[in-house]
Parts: sequence; structure tokens; C-alpha cells
Amino acid sequence: MDNSLVLEERGRLSLRPIDAGRPMTPNDVRIAVHTVGICGSDVHYYTHGKIGPFVVEQPMVLGHEASGTVIEVGEAVTHLKVGDRVCMEPGIPDPTSRAAKLGIYNVDPAVQFWATPPVHGCLTPQVVHPAAYTYALPDSVSFAQGAMVEPFAIGMQAASRARIQPGDIALVTGAGPIGMMTALAALAGGCAKVYVSDLAQPKLDIIGAYPGIETINIRTTPTAQAIAQATNGWGADVVFECSGAAPAILGLPQLARPGGTVVLVGMPVDPVPIDIVGLQARELRVETVFRYANMYDRAIALIAAGKVDLTPLISATLPFADSIAAFDRAVEARDTDVKIQIEMPAP
Repeated sequence: MDNSLVLEERGRLSLRPIDAGRPMTPNDVRIAVHTVGICGSDVHYYTHGKIGPFVVEQPMVLGHEASGTVIEVGEAVTHLKVGDRVCMEPGIPDPTSRAAKLGIYNVDPAVQFWATPPVHGCLTPQVVHPAAYTYALPDSVSFAQGAMVEPFAIGMQAASRARIQPGDIALVTGAGPIGMMTALAALAGGCAKVYVSDLAQPKLDIIGAYPGIETINIRTTPTAQAIAQATNGWGADVVFECSGAAPAILGLPQLARPGGTVVLVGMPVDPVPIDIVGLQARELRVETVFRYANMYDRAIALIAAGKVDLTPLISATLPFADSIAAFDRAVEARDTDVKIQIEMPAP
């Protein structure tokens, strides 16, 4: 049995064999994992041992942003074959649940999501996964890009929840990986321009290099002031809150235009105050985002068509043998890092 990246307990990772697989069914495929991105939730489990009610109580394989190659196909699978390059949606819902029937399987209480205790993740040589949540990658989409589909799907979910109208002006507060993904999804969804605010200039430089995106460094200019100047005092049509920071959430009513939309994407660690009267006074529509549903096909199509290029957001790719060092670098949260990926050894 080959090594996996195992979170033994809070603050301790190891590379060792572990039985992390699930048995094949006729509706599954077996995949040799190629590339895995490190997500903020992975880092949070590493440093804190828990996220909300999800607590690491036994060794767990990390990772949920993955691409790879199909090496075995269940007898009932018809849309995939051995040798197909794929990416995998990490959440497996109960197809008979009320949430799944409504098309909102992302909020299915029974969903099993990779690297969410006690479910093992995909930083392991092979995974068995439902074919229904495994997607073929076009030749123009690399393994690295395929592993970026998962975080981009969150941006796609946010853009969808916003109900963007062609020509809208959007603002994204927070230039972390999800903020950047949301900004790109908003552009792809029809926004004429997207402003991104943050206090880390290196991150603003990365996302600001994309056409259609302008940046606001809140160390020098308050976001509300910059948006007022840019819109002649009207405000943004859509505001995506991606920082999870209490001051940003409290200040949302000053950023959106009357009758505009606020989409809550970032997740605060603790409960935060919200200016309800401020939201009411402008009759702002408030939407929330939790992961994504039915977004993988659309995300892959946009990447394959060249409408979205996520490659500039990949800051480093390290071999699996250096995956503990990769996680330690992710913990550093360097201003110049957006997404760190790990490449698995060839099968």
C-alpha cells in the first residue's frame, strides 16, 4: 500500500499507508490521482483540528480539490472509460434525499465530503468515486486546471446566486483564492467590471492583471469611498463578501446600490454583527453560498472555451514527497501565494 498524506492529529501530518478507500460499486470509477490543490479548509483542519462541528477525532487523509486518470470503470458506467482524464466533485450526496431531489444537494445534511471528518480526502494514490460526480476533462484543460475546478465552482455558485445582469458592476471584498475565483466567475457571468478590495497588494496585483478587474487597496482608500467614486455615488450592482471579516460584513450596506444584491461567500470563524436596517433601507437582496451544486460542467466548459484562465492563480506545484512542506507553506499564507498544488507520483 502506497503512502497517503494523513492528518494524525491537530498540527501533525505524516506520509504513510492508510486504508482510505471505499469498495467499488457498479456506478463507481477508480481514479489514479494526479494533482491536488490545498484548500483553506485543509489548512484549518491542520492548524486547528476542527471547523465548526466537524472535529478531527481520528487520522484523516486531507485534500478535496483533485484531478486524475480513470483506471477502472464500474459495469454500469457508460460515460467514462479507462484512460479518461477527469476531475472529481468531492461531495457525495444521498440521491434519494429531499435536498438532492430539489437540486440543492450541496446542503444535503447527509452529504459525504472529502476531507471533512470522518470522511477521508484524496491526497492518496487512488480513489473510488461515483461516476456521476466525476467529469471528463477536455484535451485543452490540464490536470492542474482540473484541480482548480473545485474552488472555481464556488465562485460560479456565487455568481449564479447573484443573478447577474449583463453589464452589472460588481465588487468583491477579499482577494483570497475564493475572492479571486468569484471575481472571475462574475466577469464570465456578464459583469462589465469587477472591483476587488483587499489590504494585501501582492494579491491585488495578481487578480488586477486580468482584463475587466480593478483593485482597491483598503490600506490607502476605504472600499466605500472607492466604489462611490467609481459609480458616481450609486454603488455596486452586486457585492460579493468573500473575506469573512466582521468590519467588511458590517459595512456591506454602504457598498451596494439601492435595490442591489449582497452575496455572502466568506465564512467568519465566529458570529459577526450585521447592519440589518442598513440592508433594509436600500432594500438589498441578501444571498448566501455553501459550496456549489450543478456547477462542474459549466466551470469546465468555461475553462475549456478559454473564457476563464485559472493558471495564473497557481503559485506553486510541489511533489507529493514534499506535501508536508507544501502544507507548512500554505500555513504561512504568503501574500504572493494564491493556490498551492501537490502532484502525485505516477502510478
